[in-house]
Amino acid sequence: MRYLTAGESHGPQLTTIIEGLPAGLNLEASDINEHLARRQKGYGRGRRMQIETDRAQILSGVRHGKTLGSPIALAVENKDWTHWTKIMGAEPITDDEEKEVRRKITRPRPGHADLNGGIKYGHRDMRNVLERSSARETTVRVAAGALAQKLLKDLGINVACHVKEIGGVIAKEQPLSASEIRERSELSEVRCIDPEASEEMKAAIDQAKKNGDSIGGVVEVVIENVPAGLGSYVHYDKKLDSKIAAAVMSINAFKGVEFGLGFDMARLPGSQVHDEIVWSEDKGYYRKSNRLGGFEGGMTTGMPIVVKGVMKPIPTLYKPLESVDIDTKEAFSASIERSDSCAVPAAAVVAEAVVAWEVAKAICEQFDSDRFDHLKKSVEEHRAYTKDY
Repeated sequence: MRYLTAGESHGPQLTTIIEGLPAGLNLEASDINEHLARRQKGYGRGRRMQIETDRAQILSGVRHGKTLGSPIALAVENKDWTHWTKIMGAEPITDDEEKEVRRKITRPRPGHADLNGGIKYGHRDMRNVLERSSARETTVRVAAGALAQKLLKDLGINVACHVKEIGGVIAKEQPLSASEIRERSELSEVRCIDPEASEEMKAAIDQAKKNGDSIGGVVEVVIENVPAGLGSYVHYDKKLDSKIAAAVMSINAFKGVEFGLGFDMARLPGSQVHDEIVWSEDKGYYRKSNRLGGFEGGMTTGMPIVVKGVMKPIPTLYKPLESVDIDTKEAFSASIERSDSCAVPAAAVVAEAVVAWEVAKAICEQFDSDRFDHLKKSVEEHRAYTKDY
């Protein structure tokens, strides 16, 4: 399985092409649009979410509600494109038109891709960078992840996400199943399962907005009923936890990844870190705890995958930081683009999508996956094998 995304933040549409999904998987646009709608929600979102109503159009690879095994093309329209047709159009413009429509940006924003991207590709207009490095691109990554989640769901694998922390406000730990996490987090405007912390998080977001600032946080993804043995201990590049870590780090503004106890392991003795192994006739092998987040040796243990991602504050501020004009080399306040004061609740949905994709990909690599019915049978046989091993 693999996918490629294309599109700019204010271009006509965002596109993704997905390859490698089994044939015969039940799939409808509603399976995708549910997750696109979740991504657009969240306390602290900016005006862009009032403009867009993201809906995926399935252009290929699905017929009469079932995947064909051929590449699937999805497109999501950018409604804001109507206001940007001259600025972002593909056709060449004259010198006179350039002054009128280009809105050239020469002041890179600290913390964004603007300056480095301009240096890499030789752009003298930072808009050529920021249009693609925008988090708007994650729209179609969530769409691709929705396909992965549909595959996992039909294999009996449950996926959920929630917000652990925003702006220093930390939610209380609660022993909940993935389905309970999903249910509770969807009731919260900040996607937090702790009602008291939710209100404190909203207050922190309000304060940041009032200050013209932004705040970040920590999100967590939980995936239950994953078959044991996905990934590999044989080669470094086949370890599934490393692939998931890379996927999480690929999300805009994410700067850290943890599994299970994560960095707390550095401050604990081994007896309080490793998960003791037990066996029962009913469950087969399982662990007394899940401090390692469902991984040992780069492979799944059969316990829930628990991965956290750290999102930095969004770099676009309404109280701009100092920057340097790349044309004049003079100091200026960085340019302001429309932005959110906090996008952590939405980022949780993106993290859920990319983690689900890596797990679904690993399953399709390990088992017979040309046809979904064969894949489901192979996974069921593997579960029976690991239980009685």
